[in-house]
Amino acid sequence: MFKTALTGAFALAALSSVALSSAAYADDDNAACTKEPKAKWMTTEAISAKAVAAGYRDVKKVKVEGTCYEVYAKTAKNERTEVVMNPMTGDVVKVETAE
Repeated sequence: MFKTALTGAFALAALSSVALSSAAYADDDNAACTKEPKAKWMTTEAISAKAVAAGYRDVKKVKVEGTCYEVYAKTAKNERTEVVMNPMTGDVVKVETAE
């Protein structure tokens, strides 16, 4: 009986940690950059220029993701990266570098 209770406790702990990490990951991906309408946003060309000014190069693509822009470019070390940028200010919100 003790073994069954212990196994159940481990299973519950494992499921809880997966659920909590999934919720944190979802919040991270759904970062709210702005509440302003898209008509007021910077153009994709202006965002691309801001990314280059921030040190990124070889901008391949700029797309809208939720209330942010996602910029696909390379770092100074030639690493592929995804840069999430605020569409109103061009500020970098988040960076994910491919490994």
